[in-house]
Amino acid sequence: MMNISRDFGPVDRSRVLYALTILMVIVAGLIWRSHLLPLPPFMTKYGGDALWALVVFCGFGFLFNRISTLHLALVSLCFAWAIEFLQLYHTPLLDSIRATRPGHLVLGSTFNWPDLPAYAIGIVLGAIAEHAFLNRISQRRS
Repeated sequence: MMNISRDFGPVDRSRVLYALTILMVIVAGLIWRSHLLPLPPFMTKYGGDALWALVVFCGFGFLFNRISTLHLALVSLCFAWAIEFLQLYHTPLLDSIRATRPGHLVLGSTFNWPDLPAYAIGIVLGAIAEHAFLNRISQRRS
């Protein structure tokens, strides 16, 4: 049964745990996109995008460690989609940032509408995992 206050209310995230999770997801994403794994191109591209969005979710979870999982997911999705739509806008400064490896990893370079559902999938998976983890912790405390 759903407990609204627990499911949609504030939570208390461990910043240490989220920092470690961010590092693990970044490493997984770099390996995923490195072609070390024998994945089809579709999975390499959009799985990497989903992992990028998962890093966004975990990063905002680290920064805003007391907001609800639902709000965290919505903020993360808005940010990820805003970055994608920002790729439609080009200035010399933005393009010079995008030309660097870190700038390209964070900002991308070319708008691609199929990235939008990939980001949503990564964030939804993060929210589901967080929800399940928090429920498990809550049950242990009870």
